[in-house]
Amino acid sequence: MAAIDAQTHRTFAVIVAALIGFSANANALETVNIALSNKNFQMILYPIAQERGYMQEEGIDLRVILARAELSVQATMAGSFHFNMAGNMAVVNVIKGGAPFKVILSTNDKVLSWIMSKPEIATLRDLKGKRVATSGVANVTLIMAKQVFLKHGIDADRDINFINTGGGSNGVRALLAGAVDGVIASTAERYIGIPAGLRELSFIGNEVKNSWGTMATTDQLIQEKPKLVGGMIKASLKALRFIRSQRDATIATAMKFAALDKNIATRMYDDLVGTFNQNGMVDEETQRNDIEVIRQILKTNETVPIQRAFDFRFAREADRQLTQSAWRP
Repeated sequence: MAAIDAQTHRTFAVIVAALIGFSANANALETVNIALSNKNFQMILYPIAQERGYMQEEGIDLRVILARAELSVQATMAGSFHFNMAGNMAVVNVIKGGAPFKVILSTNDKVLSWIMSKPEIATLRDLKGKRVATSGVANVTLIMAKQVFLKHGIDADRDINFINTGGGSNGVRALLAGAVDGVIASTAERYIGIPAGLRELSFIGNEVKNSWGTMATTDQLIQEKPKLVGGMIKASLKALRFIRSQRDATIATAMKFAALDKNIATRMYDDLVGTFNQNGMVDEETQRNDIEVIRQILKTNETVPIQRAFDFRFAREADRQLTQSAWRP
């Protein structure tokens, strides 16, 4: 009996030691809050980075919190969020008032927006004089859609009647109901509209250079915690590489995170995986066009150097390290 008790004691001691070690490791992680404006397919790299242990490898306990883009930028300034995925809104604040923000990561180099129409409308030119739904009268996707129309010989401000139907899937539902003739569609709206017989007239991402899926943070965090910023970016790049190479696992995460059925998640992956980059950066032409689009939204003559709005140093270094070490998911 004494031998059994001794063995039990030793086993208990091992369990306690393991629990203490686990607690110490958990306490070593820094809690980091990131704000997402939605749970769309584009944002799956963050649950992937957490589930696969990439964040933990960088000493990060990532907390994903949903918040409207405008509020997330304000909360990041106040220190409630470390990072937000409202990079374009951060650039708006840089141009408007010189806010100390930087876009430090871009997961896509193509805007995930489409111009769609009733099936009887065959070309963009056929939308001239028609009603087109949009999620806002002054937003990034609308400005880029206007650039697309102009490339096709249409002065959208004069020839298109834009109807603000708000966010969500209101635009495509208005089109299906016959209230409008076209829509500037998001990814989710596209996957409602295509099975219902709507026509895809243009993939805006193929026609306008723009960064998408952009992460922003404050100059203060960059200066005070460069190791944390670098770790966040490195974990994110690992997740981006995972997405591009691990189809089935990525689809499974998308189903869970974005509440998609398998058919839709599979179609989204196959259609959109090519828009994800693996280095987290976009070129200077794209950065300049981002600033120009926002300048048009703000209706200001003022512009800013790209260095005031973008800082891809951490992405460049993380990409170098991962490539040099031949890292694979």
